[in-house]
Amino acid sequence: MYIIGENIHIISAKVKDAIKEKDAKFFQEIAVKQVEAGAQALDLNLGPRKKDGEELFPWLVEKVEEVVDVPLSFDTTNLAGIEAGLKKITKAQPIINSTSADPERLEKVPLVAKKYNTKLIALTMGKGMIPVTADERVSIGVEQLIPRMLEIDFPVSDLIIDPLVLTVSGCQEYCPELIEAIRTLQYVWDPSPHISVGLSNVSNAVPNANRPLINQVYCAMLMGVGLNMMIADPLDEELKEVIRVVEQRDDSTAIGKAYLGVSDKIASMEEITPDDFDQSDPEQVAIWKTVQILMNHVIYADAYLDQ
Repeated sequence: MYIIGENIHIISAKVKDAIKEKDAKFFQEIAVKQVEAGAQALDLNLGPRKKDGEELFPWLVEKVEEVVDVPLSFDTTNLAGIEAGLKKITKAQPIINSTSADPERLEKVPLVAKKYNTKLIALTMGKGMIPVTADERVSIGVEQLIPRMLEIDFPVSDLIIDPLVLTVSGCQEYCPELIEAIRTLQYVWDPSPHISVGLSNVSNAVPNANRPLINQVYCAMLMGVGLNMMIADPLDEELKEVIRVVEQRDDSTAIGKAYLGVSDKIASMEEITPDDFDQSDPEQVAIWKTVQILMNHVIYADAYLDQ
């Protein structure tokens, strides 16, 4: 699994304070921690930064590249800020996160990606529209995103399609649709574009105590349909253990066997049933209940584990 570290994110109060104070040490320490924990790239999500993006992104690139060598992902809608940051890159091939099928962004962002030889994350959404079904997401990829890359001679091998993780709290019925979108997107073009998701989006607006479990179960499900790249927290040791179990097919523990079973059932399009779990084991019961909400078989509630 190729993990793009998510922990430099404007939603964090500590990140906000560090930006305000131009605290280089903070950003360097969090960059090093993520890379040491296994991140193969780092997402720099600082928001639009309309007033200072063209100064902030180059500064952050310089400070982060002093301590790590991995690709940096520019996660902002500020195209001028992205371009200013790209001019400072001296190490690995960077990533622009992101374009979409919005005509204005699809016109401009891929040209910047081509100019600076970056990889490009492209969201399967149009202007002001988030698609609902798997077919809609796949269609945007095949009919709009990939053709635009071909039109400007942008390598499909540098394209990363993001079919959009939506939260189980409020958009529960769309969680299974993402699974099928990922399953299908791998076979709609040759060569197949890379596919990535923002994993933790699935647990947005969920009580903090439940977020790791939901992320971990969804990760196992998405790996079942071939996901091998995601923006996620590399410091989440339990998440990394789920990834290891599925990748290495390690069924030596009861919990590992449960996660591997979830992944395999999703891969083969078989129904996951209560009989796949030891109902006397609270951890396995929690995984089963989480599968149920992610498959939209049981209505999500914050107290779903107690039901």
